[in-house]
This record gives sequence, structure tokens and C-alpha cells, in this order.
Amino acid sequence: MNKNEFIDKVADLSDMSKADAARAVDAVLDAITSALKAGDDVRLVGFGTYSAAQRKAREGRNPRTGEKIQIPASIQPKFSAGKGLKDALN
Repeated sequence: MNKNEFIDKVADLSDMSKADAARAVDAVLDAITSALKAGDDVRLVGFGTYSAAQRKAREGRNPRTGEKIQIPASIQPKFSAGKGLKDALN
């Protein structure tokens, strides 16, 4: 499911127009992104937790040439599924 299909599904489930659903989906994604940028976790009870994790700089290898390269430190988003989501899938 891509973003447009997701927006269509939200519009259908909530009896919203597609434009309103698109604004709502964009607002949720922006809120999650800004919270992670600020260093906060986003906990959606029953669904899961979004968090940001620091990755250290490390040495890697170019798979084509085998040459050593430096991979810089970065912050990576992470998602941990909650019990409700896990139960819904199993």
C-alpha cells in the first residue's frame, strides 16, 4: 500500500473527503517526524512505538571494489510493534 492508497483507505474508514484525509495523514507523519527530531519517542498504545537511535561511525567495505570506506554516524528511525498490532497479525 502506498501513501495515496493509505489516504484513500483513511478517507473511506473515517467518512472524510480525500483532501481532509490527506491533510490528516500528513499532519500525523509531520508530528511523528518532529517528535523524533526533538529526541522524543512516539508511543501509540496498542499499535507501537517510534523512536530514534544513534548509530556510531564505523568502517565498511564497498561491495564492488572491496575498498574500505568510512560510514558516518547517523540517527536512524526505529519502530517497535505493540501487542495490539502483533495480536491483530497473528
